[in-house]
Amino acid sequence: MINENKIESLLKNAPDSSAVRDILKKSKKLERLSLVDTATLLNVQNDQLWSEIFEAAAYVKQTIYGNRLVMFAPLYISNLCKNECLYCGFRASNKDVHRKVLSQKEIYDDTLALLKTGQKRILLVSGEAYPEDGLQYILDSIKTVYSVQDGKNNIRRLNVNIAPVTTEEFKILKKADIGTYQLFQETYHKPSYKKLHTKGPKSDYDYRLQTIDRAFEAGIDDVGIGILFGLYDYKFEILSLISHIEHLEEKFGMGPHTISIPRLEPADGSDIASNPPYPVDDYSFKKIIAVLRLTVPYTGLILSTRETPQMRRDAIDLGISQISAGSKTNPGGYSEGKSVEQFSLGDHRSLDDVIQDICSKGAIPSFCTSCYRLGRTGLDFMEYAKPGDIKKKCLPNALYTFQEYIDDYASDETKQMGEEMIKKTLEDVPSEIKENIIKNLNKIRSGKRDIYE
Repeated sequence: MINENKIESLLKNAPDSSAVRDILKKSKKLERLSLVDTATLLNVQNDQLWSEIFEAAAYVKQTIYGNRLVMFAPLYISNLCKNECLYCGFRASNKDVHRKVLSQKEIYDDTLALLKTGQKRILLVSGEAYPEDGLQYILDSIKTVYSVQDGKNNIRRLNVNIAPVTTEEFKILKKADIGTYQLFQETYHKPSYKKLHTKGPKSDYDYRLQTIDRAFEAGIDDVGIGILFGLYDYKFEILSLISHIEHLEEKFGMGPHTISIPRLEPADGSDIASNPPYPVDDYSFKKIIAVLRLTVPYTGLILSTRETPQMRRDAIDLGISQISAGSKTNPGGYSEGKSVEQFSLGDHRSLDDVIQDICSKGAIPSFCTSCYRLGRTGLDFMEYAKPGDIKKKCLPNALYTFQEYIDDYASDETKQMGEEMIKKTLEDVPSEIKENIIKNLNKIRSGKRDIYE
């Protein structure tokens, strides 16, 4: 799946400007780039060419997704872990961590606290160890999250980031009505992986790499993958990730729905986390985002609150389509906040503050879950995405969910900014859908909730 010799060879080729510009023309036609194309972009040294790459990435993002930005928050339910990942605050040998497994009542309380900020989408996260009831604990937790109500509002889609499981267990997980199953390889460089993951189930590189195959085989067609940048050379990691995607596309006819791109951040009790083996500076990080947006134009790119507010602003322009906001990375963090977080955050702002920032950039915060609930996942999603039709769905649903946030949770200042943003957006909406959008917005203002299309 990952041909290290081929990847290393591709990274030795210095491109000429005409080859780079030909690739950018291809990108602006919204075509998927090859592994060789991706390597050509990564090998660019000229700052002028990088400016052109950044411009092309912004064009592709706007063309496919428009100016909407999907919002979510992680919900950590346990920091129990069997693994020795030397960069992680939750690793088994870290005695500084107060181990915490949330009860179903505590999960309910944390979910309610998140709901009361206005969130509608949650990523459920657990350390790679469970209580005695194993996977059943995860299944019970999913039911608990979906059961929580705040007035007319509830969590409408729960994605999960949990330890790799067997194909049969994935079939059970699918029946629990999850959205995306998310798993990061962390680093695709096998020698580095073995050096950094010294004990526990996660030390098995191949089993982890094959996890997404098992998820697809079990019928889960909405998956997310990712890299923890800083563990090895970012250019190698990107080409490995694209190799992984090409394997999935060849075998299953589809790749991941999302790619997450966290950078290694300090974590309590980890020297490696504070001193990454291959640190990624801000300029290089922008290159990562732009190249991924051009290589896999229809794939959602996720940025977490590890990054600073300024980097998150810049990243939105370069191709990020989903961000977390108001996040906590410790079990019970939203309702009690006592346990140690998994890693340091760069953005400590509330959801409302982040939304104000997004509006000031002319973007629309979206809490949409429409595609999951109408079956627009996997290959069905691509049928809408590739001809550019998904934007026709994204815009109305973004406006509907943003109107709900404005009416139910926003501060006075955000209400004013939000209403102005919606009014301005409607000025440019195509006439064939504008009337229906206005009608539904008025229904929401009158108290109707959960309108989607």
